[in-house]
Amino acid sequence: MADILVTGSAGFIGSHLAHRLLARGDRVIGLDNLNPYYDPTLKQARMARLEALPGYRHAKINLEDREAVAALFAETKPHGVVNLAAQAGVRYSLEHPAAYVDSNLTGFANILEGCRAAQPAHLVYASTSSVFGANGKLPFSVHDPVHHPITLYAATKLANESMAHSYAHLFGIPCTGLRFFTVYGPWGRPDMALFKFTDAILKDQPIDVYGEGRMQRDFTFVDDIVEGVLAALDRPAAVNPAWDPMAPDPATSGVAPWRILNIGNSHRVELMRYIQVLEEKLGRKAKLNLMPMQPGDVARTEADITDTRSALGYAPKVLVEEGVSRFVDWYLDYYKAG
Repeated sequence: MADILVTGSAGFIGSHLAHRLLARGDRVIGLDNLNPYYDPTLKQARMARLEALPGYRHAKINLEDREAVAALFAETKPHGVVNLAAQAGVRYSLEHPAAYVDSNLTGFANILEGCRAAQPAHLVYASTSSVFGANGKLPFSVHDPVHHPITLYAATKLANESMAHSYAHLFGIPCTGLRFFTVYGPWGRPDMALFKFTDAILKDQPIDVYGEGRMQRDFTFVDDIVEGVLAALDRPAAVNPAWDPMAPDPATSGVAPWRILNIGNSHRVELMRYIQVLEEKLGRKAKLNLMPMQPGDVARTEADITDTRSALGYAPKVLVEEGVSRFVDWYLDYYKAG
């Protein structure tokens, strides 16, 4: 049994992770400010489910509130920290850059300072496949350089990886950054494609399909993401003794207990196939509004999870047919739709 601080605990991934931690006997300190980026009633419903369970306590704090975050670390002295709180959304960053600076940069700096003071056994934090940016080499490997992010959201996450390395080096805090690939599943975010597609199809409204439907994504079910996070949390990062400063590996470090891992399904699925699976589950055809690529979008993603399998024993299990079905079952029950 351990005290684990989970930031973003009322969020999509954070709420699933908190449930798994509680189920295995850990105590969870949840931090979330319930911001209105999307429907806060969904966040409140996730949080209500957690607060009904023994071992969970909630702190409604803004991540960028330095004094409040520091006080929480000082009071709770968590054994482990999982930072999932962030201003999410690629497209939103085009119009609201300050939100990303506040939450993803200032907020993450506050988490690092809290870890500096409390010295947890491990800090695990969410990065994103978006950091690969203009890189077209597939599958995306953590050993490839990522110097060309194409959105501010991705740039802030890339900055988080660098910030964590500096703190791991200077203060000995083991840090693992996890690059998530297109997460979906029950209790998901309303701004994401599967949620929007389901809502529109049930209302007999057209869905906007970007890239004329030719985009491919490494869709990763939330349960597989959570299993990866748990496995990482339980295996703190260490210095890589084979690291060569003359040929530095971007995924590990010879001077800090720090690493980067991909958490994905490792299979590309065409967007039109994703939509087809949804149509089959709903028993309805979608009205397609084919659109060009949007700024900040990439044509394809696919995770190379070789290192993740080796380091964590990570083995994603859920294919899109099962994952979409489980999402729709939750959606129809939660919204009493159909």
